Amino acid sequence: MLERVAVHQTRLRTPGLGLDARGVALGSKGLVLLPSIDRLVAFLALYTRQGSLSDILRSLAIEVVRSKLGAREVTLTFAAETSDRMDRVSEIARLAGGYTFTGTSRHFVQYRDAAAPFGYDVAQISAGDAVLWLYHNAFSQSYDVERKVDVRSLILRLEPHADPSSGREPGPRWLCAEAGLGPALIHYFVRSGVDAEVGVAEWPPASSFDDGPVVRYLFRAPALPERMMPLLTRTPGLGMFVPAAPGAAVEAGFRHPVNLRACPVFSESGLVLFRGHGQEPLEISKLPALGDVRAFARMELRKDVAAATGVALPPKPVAVALRLVPTLEPWRAVTATWVAAEDLPVLRRIAYALGPESLRSARVAFTEHGAIVRHPTGIEGIPVGQFFREIHRGLYVPAGYDVVPAVAPDVLYRSLGSPAGQVLFIGREGSVVGVPEEAFVPLETAVLEAQAWIPAGTDKFTSALVTALATELPEVTLGGVGLRPLRDVTEGADVPALPGGAGSGG
Repeated sequence: MLERVAVHQTRLRTPGLGLDARGVALGSKGLVLLPSIDRLVAFLALYTRQGSLSDILRSLAIEVVRSKLGAREVTLTFAAETSDRMDRVSEIARLAGGYTFTGTSRHFVQYRDAAAPFGYDVAQISAGDAVLWLYHNAFSQSYDVERKVDVRSLILRLEPHADPSSGREPGPRWLCAEAGLGPALIHYFVRSGVDAEVGVAEWPPASSFDDGPVVRYLFRAPALPERMMPLLTRTPGLGMFVPAAPGAAVEAGFRHPVNLRACPVFSESGLVLFRGHGQEPLEISKLPALGDVRAFARMELRKDVAAATGVALPPKPVAVALRLVPTLEPWRAVTATWVAAEDLPVLRRIAYALGPESLRSARVAFTEHGAIVRHPTGIEGIPVGQFFREIHRGLYVPAGYDVVPAVAPDVLYRSLGSPAGQVLFIGREGSVVGVPEEAFVPLETAVLEAQAWIPAGTDKFTSALVTALATELPEVTLGGVGLRPLRDVTEGADVPALPGGAGSGG
């Protein structure tokens, strides 16, 4: 019989059992006892439906154990870590028809339930050489390990269930075709304009009577038209698979019992194709080289015209000149202005009114025809010069004009044949001027002229300072007027007239 753990109890008899921060009896490991393999599959399906198996996969160990009476059961052992994880596992195990235990090495005691909120402890430890001892309110049993079960091998052995709704939603698809159907499917995709990649995968011979490996064509398509679904799903020797997880896909119309996306046991560099109808899955350890199906399109060479007719006639030219015509469309992407040489003083005056952000973002290049200013967000803050709008990266046309013939901007850019690193400006008369990209510098570094300054400590600075200090300053003194204030004035000297025209008489 088991004893309930009381509040603030400190001593426990089960080896390796302790109390966590909430006072729950917890060992370093958790254990789930399930009666059969199908109950194990049910447990994994329920667990992966609510969360990922990656949190316990590193410490997970599945074993088939046998009791003294010869009954075989399945145990699932993992790192307990916290009581929150154990609570979730206990609920899922109860739903799958199993029991949950906690312990450390060989002895595991029943995990807590509603009758014992803080868990259980054993009244007496059983003696014996068994590998595993489980203590429950209803039983106490010893087990020996018969064999281990690999999670990946178990998932590969599970047969997908029929699910008509699987594969109806749009999305990427994998297709596997037998060797005889591969070339026909390639040409079918090419004629239908379907974007897909194709590769050739090999498997070992099915029996010793086969001379070579089994070869199948593997297709990867980002999307498939709805009209192709009946053909791709009902043709013998052709299978369509829906990606279920990185490195795994399930045949359309079937569903794997376990959520494969929550079981990271497959390599992303390979691929496992789970087939229905009781067929074995196709496992590819490493994906083959995939190429575009359009590379396999049927090619036909033209006949030599000169050999057929005896005379080679040159084609008549149909090229037309490039022109610009005014347009009534609103201005868009006006990001450059061409300032003529005579308007450069106006640009200098505008530079005093520009903000720091405009000075940092704008870039300018000086040519013999004037200055070109570019601003990525708009050139409206510099209202001088002829405005240009950018129709292609590195290609500008005057604002308010359109190019005729009305070809695409990338076609126009290629036809101009400009080398890399050139910014092209098309004038109103149709001329094209190229400016190197490296010629454009930030406006803030080009707008301010160099300022003269004298470094302290130089001879020029010292001589200027000595000259200034040697200059005598005039002195002004005040004294008394005395009895004769006009003694210094000689007779006959010019006396300035007083205001108002008064004479010198008293």
